[in-house]
Amino acid sequence: MNNKTTGRSGFSSSFGVLAATLGSAVGLGNIWKFPSLTGANGGAGFLLVYLLATLAIGLPVMIAEITLGRAAKANPITTLQTLSPRKSLPWWLVGAGGMLAAFLILSFYSEVVAWVFAYVFKAIGGSILSSDRQVTEAAFGALIGDPLQSLLWQWGVLVLIGGILLMGVTKGIEGITKKLMPVLFLLLLLLCAVSLTLPKVAEGIAFLFKPDFSKITAGVILTAMGLAFFKLSLGMGTMMTYGSYFRDDQNIPATTVRVMLADLFVSMLAGIAIFPAVFSFGFAPSAGPSLVFITIPAVFSQIPGGQLLMIAFFALASVAATGAMLSMMEVPVVILHERFGMSRTKATVLTIAVLVVMGSSCALTNNVLADFKLFGMNIFDLFDFASSNVLLPLGGIAVALFVGWVWGRENFQRALSNQGALHNAAVTGVVFFLLRYVSPLLILVVMLKGLGLF
Repeated sequence: MNNKTTGRSGFSSSFGVLAATLGSAVGLGNIWKFPSLTGANGGAGFLLVYLLATLAIGLPVMIAEITLGRAAKANPITTLQTLSPRKSLPWWLVGAGGMLAAFLILSFYSEVVAWVFAYVFKAIGGSILSSDRQVTEAAFGALIGDPLQSLLWQWGVLVLIGGILLMGVTKGIEGITKKLMPVLFLLLLLLCAVSLTLPKVAEGIAFLFKPDFSKITAGVILTAMGLAFFKLSLGMGTMMTYGSYFRDDQNIPATTVRVMLADLFVSMLAGIAIFPAVFSFGFAPSAGPSLVFITIPAVFSQIPGGQLLMIAFFALASVAATGAMLSMMEVPVVILHERFGMSRTKATVLTIAVLVVMGSSCALTNNVLADFKLFGMNIFDLFDFASSNVLLPLGGIAVALFVGWVWGRENFQRALSNQGALHNAAVTGVVFFLLRYVSPLLILVVMLKGLGLF
């Protein structure tokens, strides 16, 4: 294996750092899952619980991952191996687990992203512009039920993301996300402006923001905790990898807070854009693919200029998905590049090849492999379960324990203060306390709930 990390490129500007990191955190979940969960679990009350959970779980682990990555200037495996005071302990397995999680998630996520890209072109062609839900259901069913379409769209998405990664960290990841993130906000604001003119705007806004504290149960709190962890792309090495590209003078606590708030803002804007329209035309605000691929086209068909707005919506979803996929695919690429001495081109091509094989099994889940089950689940659901309920929580717990109990406060303080240039001892103390005592326990609770143990 080759551990050399000399000559690594990185993010060239503070805006590039923010854009790339935000691009990793923002994904399709911002467009439908977050607003729906907020509305279904108490509105503003759920938001408050989510923010508290983010401060106790998501933000500390995000800070830890980025700090470790920047301190080692290496991929997740080498980072944990290098920074561990006791080389005999296999902390590098945490990085390897993150790489496996990235492969599993990309295998099924790339198929969902493929549907989004397909719908951009369907929206342009106008074939899905119908107020009849049966028509939009049939269109979606025809897409996912066609094995050739499913595979070709997925492979196209993988080649697109791989092509960006081949451009490198500065010109590829940073350059593209610096352009995509402003576009994402502009498209969201456009959709919000239209949505706020619709008849039942008040009802839609109330669904999203009106607090209903009677709905705040133990289950809702656990949902908020899980969302706070999974929403920020933690536990699979993405933030550690991006952290390795951070500049030495970047203020990590300030950057992560900006990312957290911007991510929340994107989710809220998505809710404002979607739910007034959903309520105005009598649709149920249910979460999931049915909202994005079946309900949304039917809603836009009833709005003046609906076809253009629908194109904007699926373009928005494509932008959100692209940033998330870039960060996930970069994890195996940089590990293959740095640990196995491959050129970045070979590492990217091999990653795409592996994902074509693994992803194809997910793309065929709704057609050729519809009856194939492992452990009572289809391949798509199995990859989702293994990554979301096992590998990601274990990765998050391990990172928190590594910083809190192995790397130690002195190293963490030095790295987080930019070698003493920032006077943030109080912030470091709070974050370190959370990483040592609070975050790993709360993530463990989330993991046990995900495994159905209570």
